[in-house]
Amino acid sequence: MNALGREAILGLVPHAGAMCLLDSAQDWDAATITCTSSRYAQPDNPLRRADGTLGTACLIEIAAQAMALHGRLSAVANAPPRPGFLVSLRDVILQIATLDGSHGALTINARQILSDARGASYEFNVSANALVLAEGRAMVLFEAVL
Repeated sequence: MNALGREAILGLVPHAGAMCLLDSAQDWDAATITCTSSRYAQPDNPLRRADGTLGTACLIEIAAQAMALHGRLSAVANAPPRPGFLVSLRDVILQIATLDGSHGALTINARQILSDARGASYEFNVSANALVLAEGRAMVLFEAVL
């Protein structure tokens, strides 16, 4: 089983400081990754609204961070990072309106459906205590080389 802690993740993804919402990567292979997050509930979460609440749509960002980490972990050794942009979401279902931290640690699963030099497509789900809070599909396009 593979495992990475937060410090290792910070060295692999472009999200820095409080914006990196992943705590760990529990396991991954060429097509899948499973991560955890309790950081989403922290008061310094930069995705919080002005009134301090946290909308469930932020789960998409957490899933996208897991996808970015998967991209780095499954890249050819010593390959430079490839900036990616979340360009499409499909079939997204958000089961609750806000996150108040009472759900505990989140489990983030992402599975790569397609990938080539131009981008990647993933399906994802975010759950807590066996309850799926968000799920859907996402497409990431890599920065064009001119």
